[in-house]
Amino acid sequence: MRAAPVGVPGDGTDGTTATTFVHVTQSSPLPDPVVRRPAPPATAPGSGGLVDRHGRVATDLRVSLTDRCNLRCTYCMPPEGLQWLPKVEQLTDDEVVRLVRIGVEQLGIHEVRFTGGEPLLRPGLVGIVEAATALSPRPEVSLTTNAIGLARVAPALAAAGLDRINVSLDTLDRERFKALTHRDRLDDVLAGLRAAHDAGLTPVKVNAVLLRGMNEADAVPLLDFCLEHGYQLRFIEQMPLDAHHAWTRGEMVTAEDILARLSAAHDLTPDTEERGSAPAERWLVDGGPATVGVIASVTRSFCGTCDRTRLTADGQIRNCLFAREESDLRTAMREGATDAELADRWRIATLAKLPGHGIDDPSFLQPSRPMSAIGG
Repeated sequence: MRAAPVGVPGDGTDGTTATTFVHVTQSSPLPDPVVRRPAPPATAPGSGGLVDRHGRVATDLRVSLTDRCNLRCTYCMPPEGLQWLPKVEQLTDDEVVRLVRIGVEQLGIHEVRFTGGEPLLRPGLVGIVEAATALSPRPEVSLTTNAIGLARVAPALAAAGLDRINVSLDTLDRERFKALTHRDRLDDVLAGLRAAHDAGLTPVKVNAVLLRGMNEADAVPLLDFCLEHGYQLRFIEQMPLDAHHAWTRGEMVTAEDILARLSAAHDLTPDTEERGSAPAERWLVDGGPATVGVIASVTRSFCGTCDRTRLTADGQIRNCLFAREESDLRTAMREGATDAELADRWRIATLAKLPGHGIDDPSFLQPSRPMSAIGG
């Protein structure tokens, strides 16, 4: 197996900086990620933007538009599906738009990503995107999807102002796709990817989760596929967010495992561009400019630079993906709360954000909601 050369600065014989190459193997640690700590907030916690007690400022809003999905990915939900939210409990299109507007206009949100479940199942998706992109100041608006049906709706999403797309794809092998998702829809996903690219929803990002004993062999084929088509690939460590609570740390394919597999076929060097609050550690592939990202959510958490806040499809604010508590905005909104009152409730919810997700702590308890109900 050919390991990845990793450039590290050294003194050249002519007094200039030379580059030495070391090898990344499965047993060697990842280099320290390049991170940028958030600046001290300009306002006190509880006023202005969404500031927590640890000085982090939430500017990235993830909005789940539905808990429903048309795939049954094994790391997310059982083959028979789940008990879906009653329609009366879900936010209406107008309620979603109102809360996004409050986030942008009053709370300093400048990135909005619509997720699910599967957001393409939301009938009013295009109108919601159009309303979000019309806000001032205009936020960056993106979408995370499994791409089933995207080939049909990509042009309309682009016309509504959507900036870019993230597509979940864990294998290019048809039989493994059927085993992982319990659906024979690989061709639809690939068509959706092409349609997003053709509609200008770029960069098109592909998110992949590797499961031990199932699709580990897909690491290199997925990277080669994305390099060929100009997509940006990011591998995500499997997280304890499955509906049946079967996740175990020992069975997880780690970032180190992923890099070791990729290094068998490609030379990887750390991208020196500042990562900021972005979750992915990026690696230049064969010298660049193409990159591959690894989101080590479990083994190398990035909680210290987290800038996210989450709104579920039924109007609950979650200040962390792994939070066990939520703050209800839907009830207050339906009982006549003003925009200012809803903003204050959102600020108060943010104050309770913990310093980290605590997965490595023996007291860690998996959230009762699965990923499909929280929103990715």
